[in-house]
Amino acid sequence: MRLVYIVLDGAPDRPSEGPTSLGSARKPWLDSLAERAVCGSLYTIAPGVAPESDAATMSLLGYDPERFYPGRGPLEALGAGLEVPSGGVAFRANFATVDPVTSRLVDRRVGRSLSSSEAKRLAEALDGMLLGGGLARARFRATIGHRAVLVLEPLGDAVFSDAVSNTDPAYERRGRISVALERWEPFIARAVPLEDTREARLTAELVNEFTRKAIEVLDKHPVNKEREAKGLPKANAVLLRDAGSRPQGVPSFKELFGLDGASVVEMVVERGIARLAGLKDYSVEVEDHSLEERLASAADATLKAIESHDLVYVHLKGPDEPGHDGDFHGKVKAIEAIDEVFMSEVVKRLLGEAAFIVTSDHATPYTLKAHSGDPVPFMISWPSAPRGPGKFDEDNCRGRMLVGGYRLIPFALKIMQR
Repeated sequence: MRLVYIVLDGAPDRPSEGPTSLGSARKPWLDSLAERAVCGSLYTIAPGVAPESDAATMSLLGYDPERFYPGRGPLEALGAGLEVPSGGVAFRANFATVDPVTSRLVDRRVGRSLSSSEAKRLAEALDGMLLGGGLARARFRATIGHRAVLVLEPLGDAVFSDAVSNTDPAYERRGRISVALERWEPFIARAVPLEDTREARLTAELVNEFTRKAIEVLDKHPVNKEREAKGLPKANAVLLRDAGSRPQGVPSFKELFGLDGASVVEMVVERGIARLAGLKDYSVEVEDHSLEERLASAADATLKAIESHDLVYVHLKGPDEPGHDGDFHGKVKAIEAIDEVFMSEVVKRLLGEAAFIVTSDHATPYTLKAHSGDPVPFMISWPSAPRGPGKFDEDNCRGRMLVGGYRLIPFALKIMQR
């Protein structure tokens, strides 16, 4: 039976702190799947860990992050079409707004107001920067909005290490995984080596040099002069996190599960994960498209992909951003839009012919305005499934618990074969 695997980015909240967006949203199509379903909750990484979407997504696709996660940097680079050379290291980057004198952060994401065309012009000014007296070249590429990728390319016989800390103070590295912090100091953090090696010390020095030079270049850039004249925040700094080297030894999704897979995703990092897993990419255009337009495009791509694949992985971004903004009503509206635009088309066409998994990569409680380590609900629905709770939300999916999102697909395949 074909399988549609839907991840609602950041949809869950904390039931102990008020009404939840999933519980409050009108979502008849999602809830119709819960009429016949096995439901439960899971920690995508581990109890109490507030994951970033990339590690959580790899886990949900069946890859134990402790074994296979290469760091967000190389995944972003892969999705953006940048190669991480041997001995090089890649970072996820954010354009940010800072006081150029004190490095005090004004906004980690430039108020979400930076267009991709502006970001591309800024990135061109940083791309090719030489660092360390010629030991490294910075390859810098803007992706979507305030997001970007940095690859430190070694020159000569230099070798770099991914064992360096983040300069983005809102995320802390724990092993290869970064976790969102509930409290952090609003200053660009200084990169430090995380192991006592020459390569790690050198890489931290290069990261700090790039950070300083980026502020000098960006603060006076014509794009920022134009933004300042319009009363918009400057994109005059770059925050870096999640260093990683070239991924190696990662089995394909088909090798893991014997299934031909495809993906329907919006963001660059998700595309990088799909490429690493060998999933065929049916990408969705994001820039200059409304949520409803993106959802309609995702529905069309899903229905096309399922015609020739055993499984289609769909990652829908909608609820996460209003969660970060503390906007309860915005989260509810995003979930209702997913149901009305995406779920209605996909369920209507495939009900009775396909199985569905629905879950989230993490919770983004509107009460917290950040990712949290709370469990997320999951639902496995197929035509002969036992009677379910009839509603998909945090309260109705309590009971069965999985620790580690990488266990969800094997669990689903096992119970559907009974």
